[in-house]
Amino acid sequence: MSRGEFIRLSSLSLGGVLMSNTLFANDFFANGTTSKEDLQLMKKLVQNNDAKVKSLLNQPSQDPSIRINNFRGIANTITVMSASLCNSGSEYYKSPLLVEKMNDAIAILLKDQYSDGTLDAGGNRQSPPDTAFILEYICPAAVLLNKSKQRDLTLLREKIKQFILNAGEAMITGGVHTPNHRWVICAALANINALYPDPRYVNRIDEWLAEGIYLNEDGHYSERSGIYSAVIDKALITMARLLKRPQLLEIVNKNLITYFYYTEKNGDLVTVDSKRQDQFMALKVTKFYWQYRYMAIRTQNPMFVYMVNTIEKLPEFTSDILSDSLAFFMENEDLQKQVPAESNVPNDFEKFFVLSNLARIRREKTSITLFGGNDQPVQIVSGRSSNPNFLMYRKGEAILKYMRLSTSFFRMGYFSSDGIVKEGNKYILTETKEADYYQPLAPENRKSDGDYKLSESSDGRFWNKMDFDSRTKSNVKKQITVIEITENNGSLSLDFKVDGPPNVEVTIEMCFNENSIVNGATADEKKNYFLKTGYGEVATAGDAIKFGPGKCEHLNVENLESEEYTYHQGSLRTNGEHVYITGFTPFRHQMTIF
Repeated sequence: MSRGEFIRLSSLSLGGVLMSNTLFANDFFANGTTSKEDLQLMKKLVQNNDAKVKSLLNQPSQDPSIRINNFRGIANTITVMSASLCNSGSEYYKSPLLVEKMNDAIAILLKDQYSDGTLDAGGNRQSPPDTAFILEYICPAAVLLNKSKQRDLTLLREKIKQFILNAGEAMITGGVHTPNHRWVICAALANINALYPDPRYVNRIDEWLAEGIYLNEDGHYSERSGIYSAVIDKALITMARLLKRPQLLEIVNKNLITYFYYTEKNGDLVTVDSKRQDQFMALKVTKFYWQYRYMAIRTQNPMFVYMVNTIEKLPEFTSDILSDSLAFFMENEDLQKQVPAESNVPNDFEKFFVLSNLARIRREKTSITLFGGNDQPVQIVSGRSSNPNFLMYRKGEAILKYMRLSTSFFRMGYFSSDGIVKEGNKYILTETKEADYYQPLAPENRKSDGDYKLSESSDGRFWNKMDFDSRTKSNVKKQITVIEITENNGSLSLDFKVDGPPNVEVTIEMCFNENSIVNGATADEKKNYFLKTGYGEVATAGDAIKFGPGKCEHLNVENLESEEYTYHQGSLRTNGEHVYITGFTPFRHQMTIF
């Protein structure tokens, strides 16, 4: 086997296992190729792109005295204007004004482009991956401008070519920060190579791909993030298409199936298990539209067709997709084809993602998410999962955004399960917390000046000049929390048990959607609701979630997050209607949600 063949095969590896080439040559690049153009969609894209152009033209010109540190807006301006300029259905077709504006925009990028081909992006200085994100906009614009026969585009084409080739040098040599950056750079290189072929671009792609693309059995990339899964899927589709490597689409296929299960009926994405910033964000599935559409056309998969149609019906579809996607549809003509007719897709399911320790359950109007897959020990940093939400529950428009549990046990914060064990229709979440005290140092470890090593305590709660590693632990305290959740046709039975030192405050926190109507609970002066007895109900737009019975043995619902947050005046409390059930250890409480 030649070195080139070895690299090519290695670049298609998935978790160390090589994928079959034959399946995808047949399935992904043969099906759907004779579909007619979706004329209605293309008309909407042109109309909305023109509206975006009009908005851009009404914006004030960039002040040359103000240095820019985020260039995506300027790059997007070039992409949007190039689409209208080159589309015969646009009111701006061959507009000299757009040519002038695009020349000004690319001049800004060239002026601030460093000699190594990079741009800055916020705090990232001379950033190869952020430059790759800019190329995601600029390269499709270059494709459209190069195809155009318009006479006054010569200077603009040359400027854009200069920017792209400069950036190409950074793509060949530059490094990355995060897993998805590798594939964004590879997609940028594939785009550049399609415009201005150079074997160095493909060699660099193969160098990155030789590391292997991680995708686990749950269908997740290593960052387990909705934001970056959409980014990676788009990058892999670009490489598969431009480099003729259809095997890469198997990875996309698996990830898109996973996000079918992660999508709520209103287009919200489940993000609780992400290892990146979106674990605390609200995201819409519109981020996956381009990817689902491409794969629906290629594979005819009814699940992907369903997702395309779902996204197109969302109110965010116009602002998120139609307003600035025309250039990408014009550059990739496969996207212009009609999506196959929608067929029935089972939308009543129970899906347990074992590696992610996340369960998704849907029963008609009811949608349930259970999560117990945080990275241990929990650390508050990008790249690790630390969201304490273990239960999310929806019934139509009534939404329990999250349920959490916290105790006052050494101020160690929220419950974070050590995974999930599934037994039939029961899900068991368990956590053990431990806090220690410390004995005097042995004679051989003592210092007369008391200047001991600055070190972390064994339980990770604090740092001091105490040389904890040389001390014997004593008076060790443990707290064991077990939450058993049983699902029955959309109704949940919850059984809470918290054992350990006595008289520790236990707080069950439920946060419902903003402006929900809360009944059956008592509010304090801060509008915290306490369910003291019986059942409560939270209603929104004609839908309601009932829960209880209640319990109220204390009113302390402040500083639930742990000292990692509160020491820095941080908080995990979000907007919404907060309802609490409280008690003391040994804590026992059973309740239902329906």
